[in-house]
Amino acid sequence: MKNYNNTTYAILGILTTECNSGYSIKQFIDESLNHFWKVSYGQIYPTLKFIVQEGLAEVQSSSTAGKPDRNEYKLTTKGVETLKKWLEKPIDQLPVERNELLLKLFFGHYQSHEQTISLLQNYKQRLHHRYQTYESIEQAILQHQHHDKNSLYWLFTLDYGKRITKAAMEWCECTLQKYVSIKED
Repeated sequence: MKNYNNTTYAILGILTTECNSGYSIKQFIDESLNHFWKVSYGQIYPTLKFIVQEGLAEVQSSSTAGKPDRNEYKLTTKGVETLKKWLEKPIDQLPVERNELLLKLFFGHYQSHEQTISLLQNYKQRLHHRYQTYESIEQAILQHQHHDKNSLYWLFTLDYGKRITKAAMEWCECTLQKYVSIKED
């Protein structure tokens, strides 16, 4: 089996949903995958072109009066099999988080006490906002779960995000308490 990059596999997976145009793929990424997998808009069309060249999908143009032509992509049998084989492979490595807050905190000795507190408080607030976003997404999935066979799996990934975010909020609170108590001594 030929190895493709993870963006290729992500787009193959998205093509199993009702998303079949570059625009709808971008919307899907922004509304769901973007919380745990980043794909830039500039990667979508070259990847779609590559997928077609590899015989993993077919493209058809459709036209609607008064609108520009639209390319619609559909997975081929080869594309479905390629996705399935990739899904069956074990993960290569644990994800490595790139976290700007942790990087700044690591070198926190060189910033003011007030700045460190502000940094942690702002981060916690942003995490809280993210958690609320996840809860809204969860409600939307639950309302439509009977119509989409993917919803169970979407809920699994969403639960991971919620748990990680909640743990990060708890870490912020604990770190703030420790930092304030140490600096008061």
